Amino acid sequence: MSKRKIIGGTEIHEGSGNVYRDLGYPDADEMLAKAQLVAKISEIIRSQELTQVEAARILGVTQPKLSGLLRGQLRGISKPTLIECLTNLERV
Repeated sequence: MSKRKIIGGTEIHEGSGNVYRDLGYPDADEMLAKAQLVAKISEIIRSQELTQVEAARILGVTQPKLSGLLRGQLRGISKPTLIECLTNLERV
């Protein structure tokens, strides 16, 4: 059961730490894990100052696919694929 309190007349519920679970998604843990992997991929792309075209080439995907991924379009992409992408980026 979540903690709740009233602030300024508005009921506030403390989240579980997984926004997907809080929103009622049945595959919440999978979605959170994928989002965390994408966040790390994005962090590495920024830290290495790669363009999306350069990063896409390293990852073996198209630039539009990478763009969608970085914008949170995670459906249809597996955790193993994201882990492989992360591994490829860390080798550069």
